[in-house]
Amino acid sequence: MTAGHFDALVVGAGPAGSIAATVLARGGARVALVDKAKFPRDKACGDLVGPRGVQVLTDLGIPIRGAIAVGDMNVVGPTTRRVRLPCFPGRTYPGYALAVPRVDFDAELHEVAVEAGAEAFIDRAAEPLWGDDGLSGFSLSTGTELRADIIIGADGASSRVATAADLVDRTRVLWGFALRAYVDEHVDLPHIVLWERTPWRAFPGYGWMFPGPDGRANLGLGIGTLSSREGAATVARDLPAFVRTLRGLGLLGSAAPMRTLGGWLKLGMVGTNPARGRVLLVGDAAGLVNPLQGEGISQAMTSGRAAAEAALADPARAARGYRAYLANTYAPYHSTTAPLHRALLPRPRVVSGVARVVTAPTVGALVAPAWSIFWNDLLDGAQPTVPRAVAALAARIGRIATAGGQMRHWFTATLGEGSYRSADTTRRCPDALDHGSA
Repeated sequence: MTAGHFDALVVGAGPAGSIAATVLARGGARVALVDKAKFPRDKACGDLVGPRGVQVLTDLGIPIRGAIAVGDMNVVGPTTRRVRLPCFPGRTYPGYALAVPRVDFDAELHEVAVEAGAEAFIDRAAEPLWGDDGLSGFSLSTGTELRADIIIGADGASSRVATAADLVDRTRVLWGFALRAYVDEHVDLPHIVLWERTPWRAFPGYGWMFPGPDGRANLGLGIGTLSSREGAATVARDLPAFVRTLRGLGLLGSAAPMRTLGGWLKLGMVGTNPARGRVLLVGDAAGLVNPLQGEGISQAMTSGRAAAEAALADPARAARGYRAYLANTYAPYHSTTAPLHRALLPRPRVVSGVARVVTAPTVGALVAPAWSIFWNDLLDGAQPTVPRAVAALAARIGRIATAGGQMRHWFTATLGEGSYRSADTTRRCPDALDHGSA
């Protein structure tokens, strides 16, 4: 059964897909928005929308009902020492994040996309459809055929769109896995816990406990697994021990975690070509997850908007415009931090030592402001302050240290010379890019 031809087919209606569909539909495009689940539906997540994501919502005039603003964050080191990371307002983003359960957040964004004019399909993208110039759409599991001029893959780390379009080199991908649970506990500030299962053997990731708008807290563990996808069992096994650690730190009382849910992450863009021909990948499908702290919602929304704007500006050259945007916006950070992630993960003693140093009383207080900016990828658009200058210096040192590595070469070969661009200049939107041939 054929449902007709669309200007754009968006596969996946999480934050990346719904934002892309909203921008496209508001721009006059006929959009098909496909998701296998009926909304509302839950997703494994820390439920924090970072400052850049908050700015996207503001720019698009999308209020999120019930969300609460959160600012500073506490980092707890292996010796239980704590450092407070300040959340500074930037020139291009606010000085706060939003806490909102994904089950509510995703449903609201999906509703906004449909109200903008996107046509929603509750179905699974099953078989790819091919045309003379490559992938042209998908046959859904019910048999409906959807074809489009632009296909946006917003279908997560294991993207069906990316696989069909042959845009992933799985030998290069940096995988992560996160397990989340809710607990009836009030938390004032987000907490990141640099956890050790045994002394001087850092957990290959970190734990968290974040506030929620309904009086519940969101706690969980995130792990990096490099090119392996066998870490899920490790996280599930270690979660009870982490919960005991939270109780020992005084962050959690006697309430028991509930509603455990896990999910895979694709970190640092490595191994995924984000655009070719008519296919653009956004969010987790493109690997747009911070390799240092696992944030992905802000990147999902900014990339969804950028892909949509590139498609609206010049559909025939959308891939080139979108790749240039990513090269200028995310590649400078990811091409530095992804190699750092890969280098540190197999060295738990080194990670433990670093965690002890940066959470030591004097050192922690000195580095916390710059750490907050660099770790959260907030250098672009930050106010011209001393912490920003220190963060810019750290970014510059990182770029120099990773300049000759294989990952940097991959970024340059995939995205072009923009991946060498300084990470502290102004980010540009796709409609300001030089659109050449796709």
